[in-house]
Amino acid sequence: MSSTHKKVIVRKMDRDSISGYVSAEFIHEGKLELINLAGNVVAIDLREIKGVYFVREFGDSESLTRKTFASRPRSEGLWVRLRFKDNEILEGLMPSDLTQNLPEGYLVNPPDQRSNTQRIFVPRTALESLTVLAVIGGARRPGRRPVQDQRQVPMFGE
Repeated sequence: MSSTHKKVIVRKMDRDSISGYVSAEFIHEGKLELINLAGNVVAIDLREIKGVYFVREFGDSESLTRKTFASRPRSEGLWVRLRFKDNEILEGLMPSDLTQNLPEGYLVNPPDQRSNTQRIFVPRTALESLTVLAVIGGARRPGRRPVQDQRQVPMFGE
């Protein structure tokens, strides 16, 4: 298997799940292209998918132990809250640069980076709402130095 193929567990809206591999460009014409564990190419309509969980290992569960952050995240990005159509809530971090998002959905880093799930692709069709809770970090613009007041006479040989 090529290193460009990533291990995923696809959770469908009907609670069914499929394990397999996806390439770097895994969405074609509104469908997710997946190579299942039997080696067959499967195309799943994005409207049927709740989330594509990029995992370290297949044996471990893709379900998250923590779905929200215990405190403000330290990593840079957009802290978001996703509300799915079945009212499940998940928080995560997205890149601050929104041009990195796919038009079909969002790539979100889950709250627990040590869990089996490394990243989640959530199709727009699976969401009821997406709320930005905070912008964490980011590039700071170099500030202008304050202009010294020229009316003040320097004292003590400054």
